[in-house]
Amino acid sequence: MDIRVQEAAFDLGDEARAFAERQRGMGAVVTFTGIVRDLDGGDLDVMEIEHYPGMTEAAIEKIGQEALSRWNLGDILVIHRYGRLRPDDLIMMVATSARHRVDAFQGAEFLMDFLKSRAPFWKKEVTGQDAAWVAARDEDEDALSRW
Repeated sequence: MDIRVQEAAFDLGDEARAFAERQRGMGAVVTFTGIVRDLDGGDLDVMEIEHYPGMTEAAIEKIGQEALSRWNLGDILVIHRYGRLRPDDLIMMVATSARHRVDAFQGAEFLMDFLKSRAPFWKKEVTGQDAAWVAARDEDEDALSRW
């Protein structure tokens, strides 16, 4: 399992390729990449993401261990950025491998739902006129109920 919380950008192609090349005996690799989405009015300047070093990695590691225990996964990669990100920047990546695609997909979805709702990141949307912390959304919380 590879968990990285970093300020620096990452290369999606390089990360996905390197992850896939490390998998032996696996029949499936699933990747998901989150991208900073602009506001409906198109006026997001930056999204500021904060976290507590050490605590964040430990929380993601714990949910990664839970995913490994629930599904027959070969490996997990989670990259999540922090700092000042602009619309269309890559914000996070999840990759899972498994002998069979169902395990890889379900493991990845489980990790993504956790990252969206429970990982200790705080996000602030900054526009030219205002800055506001992003509140939890009911639909993100509802997604956790299936697990």
